[in-house]
Amino acid sequence: MVDLRAGIDLQELRELVSRCAGIIVGMPPASSAANIQAAISTILGSVHEKQAVGIFESGGGDDEPIDPLLSKFRNLGLIPAFPGIRIKETPTENTYKQCEEAGTDIGQWLTRDRSIKQMKSLGADVDKALGRISGGLYIITAKKGDVSSAMLASWVSQASFKPLGISIAVAKDRAIESLMQVGDKFVLNVLEEGNYQKLMKHFLKRFAPGADRFEEVRTQPAENGTPILADALAYMECEVISRMDGGDHWIVYSTVYAGRVSKPETLTAVHHRKVGNHY
Repeated sequence: MVDLRAGIDLQELRELVSRCAGIIVGMPPASSAANIQAAISTILGSVHEKQAVGIFESGGGDDEPIDPLLSKFRNLGLIPAFPGIRIKETPTENTYKQCEEAGTDIGQWLTRDRSIKQMKSLGADVDKALGRISGGLYIITAKKGDVSSAMLASWVSQASFKPLGISIAVAKDRAIESLMQVGDKFVLNVLEEGNYQKLMKHFLKRFAPGADRFEEVRTQPAENGTPILADALAYMECEVISRMDGGDHWIVYSTVYAGRVSKPETLTAVHHRKVGNHY
């Protein structure tokens, strides 16, 4: 991170920008000193095509407008990793969540080539064998304060009888991960066999940072306000007890303290993969 307000050698800035795969710029005040404007010009002169870029307002009240600079980056061939973040009021929990999700988006964009390479690196036989491990289809919903999120999950398993506990593998780059810390509560929604496509399609789509993931989805509140999906086969209200580092995932162990089945005779939707080194 470079604080342009503190001043930086422009040659050093030029070399730094040219090495970066992505750039995030916090817009300076319109009344900013000349050295900041010179730094912005240096950044524009040092970027190269196909770098990722993101821009956000610093919230000072007189920020330089986002759109002209974003247009200049686009004209230079840079790829916006997330929509420009505009901060017009005192930041709230949702503002910080929007920034976090924007960071997740640009992080996924920057690592996608490496991820594809890793997918192809596993031996074909091992890859196919691992893919034969099946799992159910679930949607995890979580809420903390005014911030809520959701994700599709299949790496879910019962982990204990006393207490009733489950384990869930959550990728470290998922936006919901910050809402599943020790002590946090969430809902595990079980999808129904033959009637899961609409919910799965909705929660698989890419949401803009800060977007309402529950828009046009029927929900009801859990005990702590977390959305329960009305069209789910069943749901369980859970509390995170512990987390274990599982490489590119967190293994989240949680106890179950409430739940209900809406259709007792219906089966859980099951997910089968052809390969085992990616979803």
